Amino acid sequence: MTVHPLLARPGRPLSQAEFARRSGLHPEHLHRLFALGLLRATPDADGRLSFPVGELAAVHRIERLRAELPVNYAALGLIVELLDRISRLEMALRTQRAAHESTRGWIS
Repeated sequence: MTVHPLLARPGRPLSQAEFARRSGLHPEHLHRLFALGLLRATPDADGRLSFPVGELAAVHRIERLRAELPVNYAALGLIVELLDRISRLEMALRTQRAAHESTRGWIS
């Protein structure tokens, strides 16, 4: 059973085994995604990874993109970066438009 990312306790990092259980992915696959820079995690002295809870959404996004696009995981890194950049630019544009609209009424 996969636990919805929002049901996890915020702030507490998840062990690699717990993250694997909640994401439905094999721990070795998670380690490869971390090694490729697709997931954020903190390794301990023995190489075991701890994942922030928010990475559950990231791993679901990565796996969805991988299933929908005919690209390898290494290329997904670039795709994810571009999608994130587009989102930031769209947010900045919306903020700029909202600020412009709010001042437009005062100038008239």
